[in-house]
Amino acid sequence: MDFLVVGAGEIGRWIADTVSADESPVDATVAFADRDPAVAADAAADRDAEAVPADGDTTHDAVCLAVPMSAVPAAVEAYAPRAERAMLDVSGEMTDAVAAMREHAPDRERASYHPLFAPPRVPGNVAAVVDAEGPVVGGISAAIEARGNEVFETTPAEHDEAMETVQAGAHAAVLAWRLAGGDVREEFHTPVSAALDEVADTVTEGSPAVYAEIQRAFDGADDVAAAAREIADADSEAFAALYERARGDREGRERHE
Repeated sequence: MDFLVVGAGEIGRWIADTVSADESPVDATVAFADRDPAVAADAAADRDAEAVPADGDTTHDAVCLAVPMSAVPAAVEAYAPRAERAMLDVSGEMTDAVAAMREHAPDRERASYHPLFAPPRVPGNVAAVVDAEGPVVGGISAAIEARGNEVFETTPAEHDEAMETVQAGAHAAVLAWRLAGGDVREEFHTPVSAALDEVADTVTEGSPAVYAEIQRAFDGADDVAAAAREIADADSEAFAALYERARGDREGRERHE
């Protein structure tokens, strides 16, 4: 399978390595395209791959978009003619991505994958919407699982709603805690604050542009801010009610695990 990855950043390199790995059930040869030709060349040089022009006319069995979420619809339109059999993305937003692929690649296999981790923390869970199945998409799903990841099916609406909580809301809460907090000696940290500090370090080790894209794509931060304001304004009775509500939410999640 001739596999073109559009966007040669971390996630683009992850999917390229996944489909071309020795344990992959698909026999994939990889090409990279990027708006910065030097980035594509660098990705290709580190593996058995080639770099092709982002505005070229090469065609491939499968085209995978690993571009910023806001760029996906335009990228689908631009690259659909270069996808002979399958079109997919690993960008992280699914509603607009799947809609664009349905419009511009109606006769190709289509799928949207979201690895719910940064590549240095593989393996992990990968959300998947298989919108038009076939042997190419089936092989890619199998290749992802062969690397130890858990691929689970979802819908664009369910995925994007979940991202409001697990990405936009979670990141906003962690960054707000870090920004509001003071500089304290390590000895003062409690188990809760130490855990938050570690999570904040994880969130801030990435690219701010990626996290800005998440806040643009998904609601969630406003709900976190409203909840924090409600806690700050609560008297003892209201605080206890909020605390019990949070406890109930936790127990409800545990019952469904």
